[in-house]
Amino acid sequence: QVTLVESGGGLVQAGGSLKLSCASSGAAFGDFALGWFRQASGLEREFIATISQGGATTSYGVGMKDRFTISRDNNENTGYLQMDNLKPEDTAVYYCAVKSGWSNSNPARYEIWGQGTQVTVST
Repeated sequence: QVTLVESGGGLVQAGGSLKLSCASSGAAFGDFALGWFRQASGLEREFIATISQGGATTSYGVGMKDRFTISRDNNENTGYLQMDNLKPEDTAVYYCAVKSGWSNSNPARYEIWGQGTQVTVST
């Protein structure tokens, strides 16, 4: 099965940008839909965006499309999340995940998860 490793998180000032990466190995990355999720301390995991296996179709969670952009490069076996105009309330652990078949906004439908990367947005 696929193994996912996230990177690119860190500390950023409000209004800044980060680009997260999700590197895959162990299986054909293009066989899976990709999702990005986040989980703030004490809260449930929140859907950010998903992209289809070939990258042609994307969908975003409520309030996400204006500041977040999901993408993938199957030739590099890597998914991305571009994050712009970050706000303190964006502080969370960010996860990438994959699933067989069609993309989905429900985290319970995803099969393999990365370890998460911390994003902290300061005022």
